[in-house]
Amino acid sequence: MVGPEYVLWMVLPLILRAHTGAGAGFRFASYIDNHMVLQKKPAGAVIWGYGTSGATVTVTLCQHQETIMRKVTAVKTYSSSWMVILDPMKAGGPYEVMAEQTFGGRNLTLRVHDVLFGDVWLCSGQSNMQMTVSQIFNATSELSNTAAYQSVRILSVSLVQAEQELEDLAEVDLRWSKPTSENLGHGNFEYMSAMCWLFGRYLYDTLRYPIGLVSSSWGGTPIEAWSSGRSLKACGVPKQGFILSDSVAGPSERSVLWNAMIHPLCNMTLKGVIWYQGESNVNFNRDLYNCTFPALIEDWRQTFHHGSQGQTERLFPFGFVQLSSALSSVASDDGFPQIRWHQTADFGYVPNLRMPNTFMAVAMDLCDRTSPFGSIHPRDKQTVAYRLHLGARAVAYGEKLTFQGPLPEKIELSAVKGLLNITYSQEIRVQRQDDTIFEISCCDDHQCKWLPAPMNTFSAQTLALSVSSCRGTPVALRYAWTTWPCEYKWCPLYHPSSALPAPPFIAFITNQMRANYRLLSDLVAV
Repeated sequence: MVGPEYVLWMVLPLILRAHTGAGAGFRFASYIDNHMVLQKKPAGAVIWGYGTSGATVTVTLCQHQETIMRKVTAVKTYSSSWMVILDPMKAGGPYEVMAEQTFGGRNLTLRVHDVLFGDVWLCSGQSNMQMTVSQIFNATSELSNTAAYQSVRILSVSLVQAEQELEDLAEVDLRWSKPTSENLGHGNFEYMSAMCWLFGRYLYDTLRYPIGLVSSSWGGTPIEAWSSGRSLKACGVPKQGFILSDSVAGPSERSVLWNAMIHPLCNMTLKGVIWYQGESNVNFNRDLYNCTFPALIEDWRQTFHHGSQGQTERLFPFGFVQLSSALSSVASDDGFPQIRWHQTADFGYVPNLRMPNTFMAVAMDLCDRTSPFGSIHPRDKQTVAYRLHLGARAVAYGEKLTFQGPLPEKIELSAVKGLLNITYSQEIRVQRQDDTIFEISCCDDHQCKWLPAPMNTFSAQTLALSVSSCRGTPVALRYAWTTWPCEYKWCPLYHPSSALPAPPFIAFITNQMRANYRLLSDLVAV
């Protein structure tokens, strides 16, 4: 028996198309509303909506009853839609946007007020992006800390699926709003996204101009649901239906969330995107994630650039959270570390050749054994959002600062027998000695196995490991290659001043530099 929610999902695209047709009247797109933030210069903000085919639409930007600019366009016959691109505006406000439709001697007028210009960021992913401010550490304090952030505006997209790409959002859970304790903590896994809010708040502390945050996320969802058919085809993702996996609790069908929750936003001019997803791919199409994730980034960039008529940068900044830790009873401990590695397209760091203009927050040391929402949902979203905003400041805004932890530049066997030397790209702070977090692949008689490589001596940028347990030949090294590598903020290696953890890696033991330490996929799977 087919449930009513399934029927609604199937007919929703038809309902929406009917609503936005010629008889739907004159209106703005669903997310153009009071209190919104539009993208500031050098880009031009897109204003669009629906109207009567053939009508003339005049869009006026006003401030204090003074006309700043006026744009005129016509309603397209085939789609009953209209669109204008505003001239680039500096950050600030408030402004009023007015749209007037003229057809057959009849005029209709729409207005939205308290409009700001600033930077607009889209936040997407699964449940760790969906967790609200009421679910995180120090929730009471965080919920009350809104008075200084009234220029950080928030919008939350409703949970909707569709089989075809929608042009406009079917529904919005939270319309553009100023932050309040009520709309930041509206239930569990509802709105507003804590990661999104905290990221925007940290940016505002630095930039001191308006920030617009658009949250579009759904818990328990694999990357396939957020990807277009084009990008899935490019990665050879097999066409299949229901997924039998404990890690997939939300919609899993191909492209259904891309169609309904991302594509309708593509006309919006954006500054960038942040993403927190991957847990639902630990046991589903894991080996394809090193393709599906870079392909998603590339496809989103292309679509938003095209949808905004070139106003959203073609290679807009894309930030993401590398998976945190989770308690697991599964015998194999390889799923999380492999996804973490694949999140970087198997480079171990970003930006890289396959993922330009990206930035990453390492979160493996932000574990939470006692989270009431399960250990897979750590409550310290403040630290991970802070780390992610450092990446944005460096990659998106060109600030000279440290935004990632120490990376290995050279790995070589020491002249001293039984030692392996690692030279790092930055200074390191050894917080503690650990006998098991480093492992070497020891090969003998065509057989290889991973053995612990205890930490030995260290200096400002070098670390020596003991490899005396290997009776054969050490051929590879990996770090933090487990689901739960360390306790809360207690990994062995950090950057001395920024307190950013060294990310996990897997590499051949050679004298080659960082750009060449990426590893073949067969070694990752050993």
